[in-house]
Amino acid sequence: MYQETAKRLLEFIRKSPTAFHAVEEMGQRFLERGFKELKEEEHWELCCGGNYFVTRNHSAIIAFSIPKEEVWQFRIMASHSDSPSFKIKENPEITVEDAYVKLNVEKYGGMLLAPWFDRPLSVAGRMIVRENGKFKEKLVCVDRDLLMIPSLAIHMNREVNEGYKYNVQTDLLPLYGSSEAKGSFLSLIAGEAGVKEEDVLGHDLFLYNRTPGTIWGAENEFISSSRLDDLQCAFSSMEGFLNGGRSESIAVHCVMDNEEVGSTTKQGAASTFLKDTLMRINAGLGRTQEEYLMTLAGSFMVSADNAHALHPNYTGKADPVNRPVLNKGIVIKYNANQKYCTDGLSGAVFKDICREAKVPVQTFVNRSDIAGGSTLGNISNTQAAMNTVDIGLPQLAMHSSYETAGIQDTEYLIKAAEVLFR
Repeated sequence: MYQETAKRLLEFIRKSPTAFHAVEEMGQRFLERGFKELKEEEHWELCCGGNYFVTRNHSAIIAFSIPKEEVWQFRIMASHSDSPSFKIKENPEITVEDAYVKLNVEKYGGMLLAPWFDRPLSVAGRMIVRENGKFKEKLVCVDRDLLMIPSLAIHMNREVNEGYKYNVQTDLLPLYGSSEAKGSFLSLIAGEAGVKEEDVLGHDLFLYNRTPGTIWGAENEFISSSRLDDLQCAFSSMEGFLNGGRSESIAVHCVMDNEEVGSTTKQGAASTFLKDTLMRINAGLGRTQEEYLMTLAGSFMVSADNAHALHPNYTGKADPVNRPVLNKGIVIKYNANQKYCTDGLSGAVFKDICREAKVPVQTFVNRSDIAGGSTLGNISNTQAAMNTVDIGLPQLAMHSSYETAGIQDTEYLIKAAEVLFR
């Protein structure tokens, strides 16, 4: 069971090299299951017993199911679609002494830089083109090894293993080709998208790691891949949402973008995307604004974003008693300063969900002398306030280009999501 779930997760990640592709993949899954796609710019005709989804910016998606019987609560699981990477700049080609062509990139999100060296890389994202006089979005994924960021030999920097501060502008520009490749990059990408270069008006292109995901360890107990944070939670939420009965509440699967850069975009957790969608559901059911607020007050959200596991080589970095490990269950995340929005009540509710799902639970709290990160739960609550718990799946090497988690934990979150959405 765990192996099969892990293989399906790795296939989902393989098809999702960027947030745009992840949302496209989820949208296709919902269409296959009979969901109706809604457009924000169009009128919504909603009915009890209906299943729907809507996207924003093609990088955030919200799917929801309205039960046949009238209910007065939302049950939401929210995750995010983006991961740290390198974004390709405008006019990307840089020629080096008539010998090489490299690409100009900038850092997206807080990332570990060293793991990006000496790996096969490629390019994926979207292109905005003019087609029949209109703007159209084209997803593109170059499915071959195209780029590499080569390390500097140790002979030329003998002190590199004693600590080195990388400069993205000078140290981490990927090699694209020899001098003969000059002027070909955008033409190549346009060809992969099936369009003419002259029709391309804009692009959002990112590097992605080509190293395939793998299941490994003495008992095949570990899983490693790029983008586990946070596609592991997005995948688990989607699976639990589709498997759950969705009959006792308005079930909402929510995947936001741009969490890695602060969420303050039109498709991020700080945006009105979730709020707008919930309000339109409320209006589509013929309810008043006061009834919307009453529904929020009785609702519950799970903010699902991966958590730090105890590291085998850096055990001192973990809290003395809150030390989650791989394959030991879902992690509830706490922080006194509300970097995580879990409180006594929301933590208790989620523990009860896990008890019913028969899955184990762990806890994470930062060491008091180490500042931690934050996630989308408390940010989204500023737009749609409800009881919310921050959880995640334990992982190692967070924000690396190749991360590691436990093979069992994905299945645990799917089961918990099934109970949430039942």
